[in-house]
Amino acid sequence: MKSIFKTYKVCLYLALTLLGGSFTACTPEDFEGELAAAPTSEQVMFSATPTATNPNIITFKNETPGTLKAIWDFGNGATGVGNDASGSYPVAGTYNVKLTVFTSGGFATRTQAVTIAKTNVSMLNREDYNMLTGGAANATGKTWVIDKTLAGHMGVGPIGAGTPEWWQAGANEKASEGLYDDEMTFNLNGFAYTYKNNGSTFVNGSNGSGLGGANQSSDYTTPYTPPTNMTWSIVEEGGKKYLTFSGGGFLGYYTGATRYEILKLTENELYVKGNDASNAANAWWLRLVPKGYTRPVQEKPYKIEDIKDNFDEPGNVVWKTEALTLNESYDNPAPSAASGNASPKVALYVKQDGQPFEFANMFADFTYKFDLTTRHVFKLKVFIPSYNDFTKAAGESWADPHLLKQVSVKLQDGTAAQPWVNQVEIKQQVTQLDKWIELTFDFGAANIISRKDLDRIVIQVGGEGNFIPGVFFLDDFRLEK
Repeated sequence: MKSIFKTYKVCLYLALTLLGGSFTACTPEDFEGELAAAPTSEQVMFSATPTATNPNIITFKNETPGTLKAIWDFGNGATGVGNDASGSYPVAGTYNVKLTVFTSGGFATRTQAVTIAKTNVSMLNREDYNMLTGGAANATGKTWVIDKTLAGHMGVGPIGAGTPEWWQAGANEKASEGLYDDEMTFNLNGFAYTYKNNGSTFVNGSNGSGLGGANQSSDYTTPYTPPTNMTWSIVEEGGKKYLTFSGGGFLGYYTGATRYEILKLTENELYVKGNDASNAANAWWLRLVPKGYTRPVQEKPYKIEDIKDNFDEPGNVVWKTEALTLNESYDNPAPSAASGNASPKVALYVKQDGQPFEFANMFADFTYKFDLTTRHVFKLKVFIPSYNDFTKAAGESWADPHLLKQVSVKLQDGTAAQPWVNQVEIKQQVTQLDKWIELTFDFGAANIISRKDLDRIVIQVGGEGNFIPGVFFLDDFRLEK
């Protein structure tokens, strides 16, 4: 009875160990006779023989006497069951292979090192590897660059967010920062990673010390020599894939991250999310494309839609700013019907002093091209306070106080490299101060309504090329029906 009980324990352990895989249950014959002594690790023996056609595939044979079951851990993330098994090792290196054998007396394990001399890239035929590196046939690897022409090629947001909620870069927005000429090459052979930065790297200010510089309040470009002998790997954890670098490797913009969640990986796009080493609550997004790749132009539809923003409630216009301070929910400075506008909230438009703010404006890009054939009149209410300085300052040749009473609405092609070159603009003068005035901007001229390339609206108050500061209020912007 004692021997049967002991054998039952061995079989039960064997069965539990193999749950989730295939196993041979104990048979009645397993309970016959007395149990042998439990094996020792010294008694566990196995051979490892490279196959004749491929030395990166190893044939293993269990040579332990009295084995009921043999379980293998090949040291490469794979496992096997049986006295004869084989393991695949595409990448050169040393792997610790563990064999666990079960006998009628118990079980024991033994670990043996197996060394693979050379990487066999032909065995690394994985879709993600091929997308990233160009595959085994691409001996020089595949080079990626920041997708500079696409809005959102970099951004920042909360670490737990799915998108960069706080900020996204516009097309070519960081052209002066030494980021867009960086090249990142991934090679399947040896999993080599090469970062070519042409002498300088764009660094997150709070992480500057990570590249030997100083931590600063804003981002900057710093001289930096990337290390050699860096490698890359892709691991899967919790249903997500991560791109990881050795040797301090990173992707272009330095935030202290050496590990990135892969959000999208295709032949022509790599979109990742990395951490911020100095700000645990922040995450950074980067989008890359293969060097030399030109993203296909997505044509916008040509149509007419309502355009409106009264600044009291959400409109359908998303405003951006250039060298401007804008508050889209500010208390109306004169909220009464007598003043021409009883709305409680308006937009505060503040143009600051000096040359850096001479082109201050607010603008909005749309997902379609404007059809102006039947609706082409924009209305805008403007309030210009009399406390602005309408006198020209001495010695300022580029200061024109008359421009402080000027309001422009411009229509542009926001996808063009220089949207202002072919813009259409209507200027209106405000003749009364401290009072709400409604201005009309009629783009009904034949040469305008026939255009099909306009998708951006620009509002500019205080004139262009004017250094004088000003405070203005706007409300009820709309395209008339």
